[in-house]
Parts: sequence; structure tokens; C-alpha cells
Amino acid sequence: MTSSTPSQIKNLNNLLKNKVAFVTGAGSGIGRAGAMAMASQGAHVVVTDLLADKAHQVADSIKALGYLSSSHGLDVMDDTAFNVLFQDTVDRFGKLDILHSHAGYQIEGNLEQVSIEGMDLSWKLNVRSHFIASRAVVGHMRKQGGGSVIITASNSGIQFDKEMIAYATSKHAVVAMTRQMAADYAKENIRFNALCPGFIDTPFNAGFEKQMGGRAKLENYISNTIPMGRWGTTQEVAESIVFLASDMSSFMTGHALVMDGGECV
Repeated sequence: MTSSTPSQIKNLNNLLKNKVAFVTGAGSGIGRAGAMAMASQGAHVVVTDLLADKAHQVADSIKALGYLSSSHGLDVMDDTAFNVLFQDTVDRFGKLDILHSHAGYQIEGNLEQVSIEGMDLSWKLNVRSHFIASRAVVGHMRKQGGGSVIITASNSGIQFDKEMIAYATSKHAVVAMTRQMAADYAKENIRFNALCPGFIDTPFNAGFEKQMGGRAKLENYISNTIPMGRWGTTQEVAESIVFLASDMSSFMTGHALVMDGGECV
């Protein structure tokens, strides 16, 4: 076994220099933080969100810091729009190195409480949209010799949450799908990894907040149940996104990277 010398350890600045990254659901929260972090490491980040104004605001914030970004409104359930925008990105930049497929949906309830429409929407956003995005980029990544696909799942994809049947089921499914794609494309140097955050303090927790009976009860759960006793931050998740996007994780594929303060331990 050999050890790394200082000259062999990768430079932690500009980890993504000259890379092109595409992010869905990047208008706020984890998506926004990841987009900004990748841009700070040298990538040109294509920011997309269902709400075009939010995407443009994130891109403007990135450019105001002196980094590179462009933005578009995108409904990830519109297959045609998805494929057109990916192709336009490749036509403009000549490549697409990183996909962070982040868009998702959360609905609370058990088997009898979740409507069929709610279950269908959970599947479309939490599984199908990632399938369509991955399918759209894999051919481009093959031609350029590789790439990194990061799919946002949840720690709900490796454990079960009381009365969250639609969310937990879809998140388990997307973790399995990510691992399957990783196995299928490893020899082509296309890496697929699942990002599995726990409670990060963003508006996305509205479903859990409602299910637990309000913000105060959710705060109490976090303080008393999560071993680290606190929320995670979007910045902490963003640093993991940079890790998965960069060559720092070049020998990692098919992994579910859990960041939840020990909740699933």
C-alpha cells in the first residue's frame, strides 16, 4: 500500500476548472448552494428551475461573484424541453461534464392519506425525471470519455419514515436506479452517485413539518432524535456535491452519500 505525497494530493482550488455542470431544481436550497459551490470551483454552471426567475437570480448571484453561469426555466416533467436544453448546452459548450439532477417532490401521509395523484407525482419527480435526465446526458458523456451524474435522493432512501409512503418509496427507488446505472456505465467512466441528505434547513421540509404537527415539533425531533442534535446546512451539502462532481471522487460510483447527522445510524 502506498501513501500520497503532497505533490500527489489534488489541488483543492479550481477542482472543476473548465467543466460544464447542469443543475435542475437549482432555484433555492441545496440546488442553489451546489450550483454556487461548483461555480466557485471553476465550472460554468447551467442553472435551471421550474421558476425561471429563480434560476436567473441564482445565475446572477454567481456572475456577481465573478464566476460563470447561465440559466433557463425548465419543467423536468417535460421530456422534450429537457432533451432540447441538454442538446443546446452541448452545442454551446461542446461538452457536458456534470449533471446534478436535483428536482424533487415531497408529500406526507400513509397509504390511505396519500392520493393516487400524489403518489404518481412523487414517482414522476423523484424517479422518472432523474431517469430522463440521465438518459439525455449519458450519450454525450460517453463521447467525451466520461462524466459525473449526481442524483439527489434522501436518507429516506436508505431508511423508512413514518407516514411518508410516497416519499420514502420513491427515494428508495431512485437510490436503486442510481446504483444500477453506475454498474451499467462504470467501464465507460460515467459515474453515478446518489446524494442522500437528512434534515437540511430549507423550505423543502414543509411536508415533514406538516406531518409532525408544526415547526416547533420538527425542531424538537431534530434536537432530541438526530445524534448531532442540529440541522445540516446547505453549504455542508454543497461541499459534498463538489466532491462528487470532481476527480476527488474519481474511484467512487454507485454510492449513496448520506449526510444526516447520524439520523440513520
